[in-house]
Amino acid sequence: RSGKLTPSQVAKNIIALLEDCDKSTPPLRAIVQWDQEQIMLMAEASTARYKNKCTLSYLDGIPVCLKEEFKVVPYYHRVGTVYLGTEPETEDATVAKKLREAGAVIIGVSNMHELGTGTTGCNPNRYHRIPRNPYKPNHFTGGSSSGSAAAVAAGLCPVAIGTDGGGSVRIPASFCGVVGLKGSTFGRISSHGSLPLSYSTVSVGPICTSVADAAIVYSILAEPDPLYPYGLKQPKATLSDVCAPDLKGLKLGVDWTFFKACDAEILSICEKAVEHLQNLGASVVEVSLPEMEEVKIAHAICILSEMRDFLQPDFNKHFQEMNLETQASLALGSQFTALDYITANRQRTRSMRFLREIFSTVNCILTPAIASTAPRIHESDLLTGSSNISFTMRSMRFMQLGNFTGIPGLVVPIGYSTAGLPIGFQVMAKWWDEAVLLRIGMKLEQFRHQTKKPTIYYDVLA
Repeated sequence: RSGKLTPSQVAKNIIALLEDCDKSTPPLRAIVQWDQEQIMLMAEASTARYKNKCTLSYLDGIPVCLKEEFKVVPYYHRVGTVYLGTEPETEDATVAKKLREAGAVIIGVSNMHELGTGTTGCNPNRYHRIPRNPYKPNHFTGGSSSGSAAAVAAGLCPVAIGTDGGGSVRIPASFCGVVGLKGSTFGRISSHGSLPLSYSTVSVGPICTSVADAAIVYSILAEPDPLYPYGLKQPKATLSDVCAPDLKGLKLGVDWTFFKACDAEILSICEKAVEHLQNLGASVVEVSLPEMEEVKIAHAICILSEMRDFLQPDFNKHFQEMNLETQASLALGSQFTALDYITANRQRTRSMRFLREIFSTVNCILTPAIASTAPRIHESDLLTGSSNISFTMRSMRFMQLGNFTGIPGLVVPIGYSTAGLPIGFQVMAKWWDEAVLLRIGMKLEQFRHQTKKPTIYYDVLA
């Protein structure tokens, strides 16, 4: 607004950096498809709007990227594979369309775990390669919205859009030390134009540099979409009390047994974060999250069965072109029976009822984001990929409840391990109550007394 800088100047910087970051050793591999001409067209249109003082929204001129799971004109809708998206897209997903209408500059589509089937972000195929964690390039970014988190953490853009069916926004956001909003409540933000891998667990959400940015993006994207039936009956999205000076009157629920199931280093800093929230006037209430073991298994049955069902033609036709880990996950998904799926959905009904009772006594539930920090990348991962079921389940431990029951979740970076890897904290709230998450998230940001600059960091304003 001050005129010191124009969207066109920023866009030129980003184009130079996109060329640079894939020549670096190892390449960052955050943005896997981009087009100089497209970027400049959007940036120049925005520059003209700033000049004429007729900007479209807070996002006008702001660089953003979208996970390759979304259709974005004119890129290939590959969804992390080598066989999908053989022709450039001619129609935008709803979120891409809304971002364009808001004046955002789409700098490209970001890398992702193949078909969203894992939590490391490890994708060794020829179009994608393995995105690097900007804090430690020999560690994973987390997945499946891997490139989205890496792009934000490395400074390429302050906003990226991901999808989250088992932590796919929150895991990479946490591993890369940025903010991730799990597509808010199930159906709150339209999934139209993304590959419908699992229709009962996946939500869309932003990965951002700050909670305030996440609130802005959420307020622009969250509304019913006639093309997406799941979110049609939603109450209006508000940002009420998000900037309240304190947390007086809020009750924060903690199941300490569940909360403590993480590495000692993570537990210690997460406990301090809880104290910080108490010092701001909130009260901590002990709650019990029942049947979490059942939730874990039922969520896995639902997401894998739905993906396996949707990908039936791919499984039959393109099995040999998939990464080994994807083959294993989908093969596991074919072992579940109709009875398993029905039983899992009965568990969902039970778990939603338990949560309804819990949320009648507390405003939110607090947990660490992930039980451990980002794992190391091994040489063999670059060639054959990585498959570690126990790591996958451990990384999803605090994530699955939100996906399984459709409640919103926010992860906020709160510090670093002794090895210098980011540690995140999670807040979950009742259905449609994203505003309370953002309010608490704003206060959590004050807990982190320093932000360490990642090893790989680009200043797009320089």
